[in-house]
Amino acid sequence: MLRITELKLPIDHPEEDLRPAIVQRLGIASDDLLDFTLFKRSYDARKKSSELCFIYTIDLNVRDEASVLHTFADDRNVSVAPDVSYKEVGQAPADLSQRPIVVGFGPCGIFAGLLLAQMGFKPIILERGTEVRQRTKDTWGLWRKSVLNPESNVQFGEGGAGTFSDGKLYSQIKDPKFIGRKVLHEFVKAGAPEEILYVSKPHIGTFRLTGVVENMREQIRAMGGEVRFQQRVTDVLIEDGQLVGVELNGGEQIHSKHVILALGHSARDTFRMLHGRGVFMEAKPFSVGFRIEHPQSLIDRARLGKYAGHPKLGAADYKLVHHASNGRSVYSFCMCPGGTVVAATSEPNRVVTNGMSQYSRNERNANSGIVVGITPEVDYPGGPLAGIELQERLESHAFVLGGSNYEAPAQLVGDFIAGKPSTELGSVEPSYKPGVALGDLALALPAFAIEAIREALPAFEKQIRGYSLHDAVLTGIETRTSSPLRITRNESMQSLNVKGLFPAGEGAGYAGGILSAGVDGIRIAEAVARDILGLEA
Repeated sequence: MLRITELKLPIDHPEEDLRPAIVQRLGIASDDLLDFTLFKRSYDARKKSSELCFIYTIDLNVRDEASVLHTFADDRNVSVAPDVSYKEVGQAPADLSQRPIVVGFGPCGIFAGLLLAQMGFKPIILERGTEVRQRTKDTWGLWRKSVLNPESNVQFGEGGAGTFSDGKLYSQIKDPKFIGRKVLHEFVKAGAPEEILYVSKPHIGTFRLTGVVENMREQIRAMGGEVRFQQRVTDVLIEDGQLVGVELNGGEQIHSKHVILALGHSARDTFRMLHGRGVFMEAKPFSVGFRIEHPQSLIDRARLGKYAGHPKLGAADYKLVHHASNGRSVYSFCMCPGGTVVAATSEPNRVVTNGMSQYSRNERNANSGIVVGITPEVDYPGGPLAGIELQERLESHAFVLGGSNYEAPAQLVGDFIAGKPSTELGSVEPSYKPGVALGDLALALPAFAIEAIREALPAFEKQIRGYSLHDAVLTGIETRTSSPLRITRNESMQSLNVKGLFPAGEGAGYAGGILSAGVDGIRIAEAVARDILGLEA
């Protein structure tokens, strides 16, 4: 199989133009092109003066592959396609004495469980929250009625935090074994749109993700796996440095010498339990900030120019970074085109924001986190749990600033830059539910973060015209950008000091988003399989 990269066609080209373009590029007869598939389709909107084109990477079979390779020996855009097929570690033995346990059923836990089930290990998956349909109802309870269920919300439940997000499926992780392709193929198999296999920034959207997650759960069960909800791990059983099982809900015990910890970044009670049991962990950097909302039409015009609103392009996104004069980095995070800002707390009397989009991305506003990087050495010294304690203080204070009713503190961008409280909304209507309380966001974060964000917003205006629009809305606060700690693992992907404990995913500090969490789930399942089967890494 061959691969062509950088094949360009006009945005409005008919689908049937692709085959002739390939034939022309290779200089072969049409009959010599046996078949082809799209590997990637992207576009580059940075040059506003030029005509926008789709840029294709295509895998194909031709009648005389050797001849084509000889002809294009010096052309870096024509080559042998890499093998991206997934290869299993092995199959479980017939006399499997103990089933592996997966704690958490977010993206990492789903893919760890799915892969273990595909290899015949019949995993037991424990999720503290509810199944996704009930979870959706509970989440809407906070958004519509200001009623929080601490065990079933945006953070906890089937599908993890990624279910109530944009469903983004792209990442900047290194993936030399193309495990990300395995993740995408499994999503498509479970009902995700096929285009996620080739668009440059694939996403599924919340409503579609719920059905996909349900289908993956049933696949695991059909292969002998077990998925149990409302099962919070309250203790780990350790004997002489070897994990031997877990305790559930303060009572039942399940024994296993292979436990995958696929915790989300908000499982604070579990982190504290593990720390109390002596499991090695360390503080790591994370970021804090706000959500910013603009009219999506403003972002479309700034990013796409005359192509704004083009049906083949959809809602435009952006990625921004500014290095402030006080030494802090400010950057956009989890940008959601045509989406909403959502209440994302998992704990009573705290306010946290996140962003969410549906597959259509057709809501009025664009939103993104605008966050400032912070480090344990400088900003929260005091041990592995110090970052959690900082998050808790900020979120509790945001709850008070919002009126102590789960409304979020908010401010117009123009007022924030000018350093004066906001008293009324302008042309941009904030999407956060239960609602916002206008005021002064300078009270919501440390002074260095406020200073850096105030400097960054006008700087971002130079990249996106209208970004510092006076009426754009900042909503606070964004604190759960990533886990504030790492449960460190060794080369066999086990805890440094507890054999049989396999930390994985976003909560353990090894992923950031759905795709990277899914990839890490597969890698950790492979590590468990190798350990059970006695194979070298």
